[in-house]
Amino acid sequence: MTDPTSLPNFPPPAGDAPLRGQVLDALQDDGFRPDIDGDGDVSFKVEGQQLFVHCAEGEVPVMRVFGQWQIGEDLPTDEMLRLRNANDLSLRLNIVKVGINNGTLVVTAEHIAGPGADVRSLLQISTQLVLTAVQFWHQMMLGQDVFGDEMPPEQA
Repeated sequence: MTDPTSLPNFPPPAGDAPLRGQVLDALQDDGFRPDIDGDGDVSFKVEGQQLFVHCAEGEVPVMRVFGQWQIGEDLPTDEMLRLRNANDLSLRLNIVKVGINNGTLVVTAEHIAGPGADVRSLLQISTQLVLTAVQFWHQMMLGQDVFGDEMPPEQA
């Protein structure tokens, strides 16, 4: 008789899987190696960047893709400039929220992921939006115009 602990652990069918299970499946299908961190969030690396997915299960399931980056010393230290650029991105980009907390840039993208949601597409879109927002914020901190309009003199 075969040892039952040696049998593969098959995930439940997609329709029965909780949101976090669907996120894990979608990331694995796209070639990532996701893991569950100590907070219960799904963690994965893309383009060398550590990202996380927090899944709020419940009546209205919400999926939050986010990352945190320590702000380097090579960027201006003006806190107001940092916050203004984060605010500008949050206002200009759909879905994305950008904030600063104790010298750390935090970027999130959130979606309601109800029954029938295309979790894989939502993850792909969110991941790209988060990474793009990080790049834009960094470029803005260096005085670059990322939106094709002239930046105010105090930000240039």
